Amino acid sequence: MAATWATSSPPTVPPAQAMTYTVAGCSEHSGNYVPENILVDTPQDPTSRWSGAQQLPTAKQWILLKLETLSVVKSITFGKFHRKHPCNMREFKVYVGLNPHHMVQALHTQLKDDTVSETFPLKHVNGEGICFPTRYIKIVPVSAHGMSFHISIWYVSVSGIADPLYVDNIRSRYEEYRETIVLRHVLKHLRQRRLLTPYQNILARSNIQVEHPVVTALYSSLVLQGAWTDSETLLSEASSAGLLDAYIQFCQPHSQWKRLHGVDADGDAPSKRGGHAMALDPENGLIYLLGGWDGQKSLDDFWVYDVSAERWRVISHSTSIEKNGPIARSCHKMVYDTKSGCIYLLGRLGDGDILKPEDHQELLRRAGEIPDSSRSTPYCSEFYRYHTRGLDVGKWDLLSFDTASSGGPPLIFDHQMVMDCEAQILYVSGGRVVDGDWDSPKYSGMYSYNVRTSKWKILQPQPALSMSSSVQPPISPRFGHSMVLDPMSHTLFIFAGQRDDKYLSDMYAYDIASNTVTELFSNFSTSGGPDACFTQRAIIDGRLKEIYVFCGLTRVQPTCALTSLRADTPNWVYQYVHPSKPGKWTKILPEVMQEGGEPAEVPLPRYAHQVVYDEGMKRVFMHGGNAGEVNEPVEDVETEVEGGGDDERPRGGADDRPSRISKEMRLDDFWTMKLLRAAPEEIIRRAKYQIRQQQFREMCEEQPAVKALRFLQTQVSAVVDHTNPEETGVFRALLGHLFSTPITTDDGSAESTSTPKETTTSLLEEPPKKRSRPNTPDEAWTSRLDDDDEDEMLDASTSTVVTSSGQKRRHAVLLMEEDPVETALRDASTKPLSPERFRQRTEVFESLLQFVGEDGKQPMGSLLDMVDAEDGI
Repeated sequence: MAATWATSSPPTVPPAQAMTYTVAGCSEHSGNYVPENILVDTPQDPTSRWSGAQQLPTAKQWILLKLETLSVVKSITFGKFHRKHPCNMREFKVYVGLNPHHMVQALHTQLKDDTVSETFPLKHVNGEGICFPTRYIKIVPVSAHGMSFHISIWYVSVSGIADPLYVDNIRSRYEEYRETIVLRHVLKHLRQRRLLTPYQNILARSNIQVEHPVVTALYSSLVLQGAWTDSETLLSEASSAGLLDAYIQFCQPHSQWKRLHGVDADGDAPSKRGGHAMALDPENGLIYLLGGWDGQKSLDDFWVYDVSAERWRVISHSTSIEKNGPIARSCHKMVYDTKSGCIYLLGRLGDGDILKPEDHQELLRRAGEIPDSSRSTPYCSEFYRYHTRGLDVGKWDLLSFDTASSGGPPLIFDHQMVMDCEAQILYVSGGRVVDGDWDSPKYSGMYSYNVRTSKWKILQPQPALSMSSSVQPPISPRFGHSMVLDPMSHTLFIFAGQRDDKYLSDMYAYDIASNTVTELFSNFSTSGGPDACFTQRAIIDGRLKEIYVFCGLTRVQPTCALTSLRADTPNWVYQYVHPSKPGKWTKILPEVMQEGGEPAEVPLPRYAHQVVYDEGMKRVFMHGGNAGEVNEPVEDVETEVEGGGDDERPRGGADDRPSRISKEMRLDDFWTMKLLRAAPEEIIRRAKYQIRQQQFREMCEEQPAVKALRFLQTQVSAVVDHTNPEETGVFRALLGHLFSTPITTDDGSAESTSTPKETTTSLLEEPPKKRSRPNTPDEAWTSRLDDDDEDEMLDASTSTVVTSSGQKRRHAVLLMEEDPVETALRDASTKPLSPERFRQRTEVFESLLQFVGEDGKQPMGSLLDMVDAEDGI
């Protein structure tokens, strides 16, 4: 169900321009440093500033700006004095809003203590992607650069869009969004409180939907009519309508691996290696592989794998002898451009880590430059392009013999590179610099390369709106990390890797459009994610908003230099809704058994491997890597890592480098993997289990015990997963309710009875098991089947409200009696639902909503929570 405010296409965005504003108010100022001074940019005048009257850091100081017209504010700029000044504002916050009494934080960052003006983007889009207008801007200084100094602001300018037609459109869409959100919450509240007549009246007079029509039909069938069979039929309709898809995506995934044994016409395939590079052509189903390290030398062979034909083909046994071809290398990166069919190649770690003079001169000739012996750049960073189609198919281009000389990165290895094919821009992040000094590691920054203009640009991301000003810098330099691009939101995710001797477990989202960075996790290991890891591999499915992480080397202990390849280290999936908000980490569990009952074959643990992902086929392809010491057990291989890199080998010069590690086992195996999640039939089964529990509960109270017991043994048991301890525990608990409820005999009389535990077990024909009842939504009400807590029951004259502290209080605001809407649906011979029965069925219905995606059901949260909230109603 698409939201009404999102159905219309967004208006064309006019260009941003300087906004006119006035000072609407401020806290007390110092001396003649009035707030109006910030309207004029005169950096040479020491009196042209606003200065707060308070020096204490705890004092609340502020300036309120009022825009001339309602606008969409995009950025704010702070001018400075012509030299450093101890009163210069350091940390500050910015709030925006339609009125000065209700504002939201749009920025929290800090200014540098220098003379250069700084511009920061302001939040103007909410979490749902809805742009909102602003009339008031509030600047709240937090601290000055000097200790115990008054905080000064010298000059402020604001940029945004004031075009009347555009802003009016934005305002209308935003107001419609707010009205819709409020009404949906009100409707949910009314229905929960059995006020169905006003619920229907509001629906009839408004143009909104609370939920998908199938969900509405499920509510009527289950809660109002108790039509159990119809309710179960509607579950299948919900599945057919795609309402269960979002829930299935977040179910526990399992990996299904399959080894690929394709070879070329001569029976050959890429040899054992690690630190190689792979790139995928998704349209033609082709996987390209180049170079790597085989344990003795760097490689320069070039292969392509046809996924549909399941065959390898060697493109070149040695690209070094190809015209303009790259020399042997490892720890490099390749990306494929779907628009042009070109492969871009950057970075290397060669056998000598330095080019010979004759090789350097040859690269100059290939790049079309005149060799000059006086220009000695032994550590040059060559940049290549390979054509897979078109008139130049099969040809290499040397785009640059040294990217550093044209504003790009220096010679690096173990960096990351991705491509925005639509924008025709490459992004390069991190990597360790190759300069011959292995005792003092240096790291590269973040760069972009515009394919259309052939220009490099260094990117210096600014802290995002949600980041604390204490975060410096936004992304620390690193190598052996991961970076993936979400093409839908134009966001780069950067995480993990190594810096100096430390393995990292932080994660950032870099918004390309605004050049801002949001720290998602300072340590994802403590937030349910993987351990800090080096040379892990990551791929992304932008449509599903999932990142798949294949772990590499981990530390035996965080403070220990000894690294480990553990067989029990899981792979992971990171799922997110909004790129700038922390998502959820989930382990990818291995498939234990194959369909034929044979143990599932899985790859050995490894690092320095390569993976690519086919988003259309939803398949991962993995090749090679380093499996560690061959004379150590595969389950827990440990190796000393010296200096990092995809392939652990010495990093010194040709004369002083120690002998190579020869005991490490490189791999040549090739695998494909797909994720398995719960099938729709499994979700429907779980939902039926909840419905039949409620049906059984009502039968216990209204029908003969024998009939209820037969229903439990046949109909309820049929939808129980008897291999699941939690489900079987609930199933056994249901029988206890049968014998704790007054039993209706054939003559209509009622008698109370109890049954020993041994009898309960024998009736269900299952062995007794100890069980600790989990606090899950589907068991919240079933726990009351054998729980005599009267505080949780409602009667016809009271309702119960649970406060934020968990305490319950009774009042007679709602009688929860039958609504006329129910009376019209009920057969005359059927008794009206009691308040308690209505509450029970409502709980079951809302428990079933956990299986429905957010777009198809009533909103999350409660109006009561809004009242209890600090900034609520």
